[in-house]
Amino acid sequence: MPTAIRKAPAHSSGPARSQDAIQLLKADHAEVSKMFDKYENGRLSAERKHDLALQICAVLTIHAQIEEEILYPAAREVETRETEPMLDEAEVEHGSVKDLVAEIEGASPGDELFDARVKVLGEYVKHHVKEEEGELFPKIKKTKLDLEEIGSRLAQRKEELAAEMGLDA
Repeated sequence: MPTAIRKAPAHSSGPARSQDAIQLLKADHAEVSKMFDKYENGRLSAERKHDLALQICAVLTIHAQIEEEILYPAAREVETRETEPMLDEAEVEHGSVKDLVAEIEGASPGDELFDARVKVLGEYVKHHVKEEEGELFPKIKKTKLDLEEIGSRLAQRKEELAAEMGLDA
């Protein structure tokens, strides 16, 4: 198992473009929330809603993957009795989100359950975000993890995945 990234001593210099992991993930949450709002409240054609839903799915896929590959393993190395069940629940929630993403990606714009799937996905994501931002992230901030270093790794991996999918990071 890789060693958790810990906060660097005050005298060491970090990367020129550091980014806090929690800030990066919260920015992703805000972005996808706006996308869900646009889907629900915008006056969009069925085709445009389908395109937006696929974009939401891509953003969520990348977000979940960077959390699962980088943040959650690092947090598990410094986990506490409080964070362990939160991390377990977050991973289970990711599984539910991935199932809905797959259903949405496999559906056509005219599918009668398409809007319902996107709505339920939005509700799952809203619940997941509330727990991460309200409970898990504050606990992670109290650990000795180097959130700047993890943030840099998250940003780099996000760019790689976006490039593989043909998207802008």
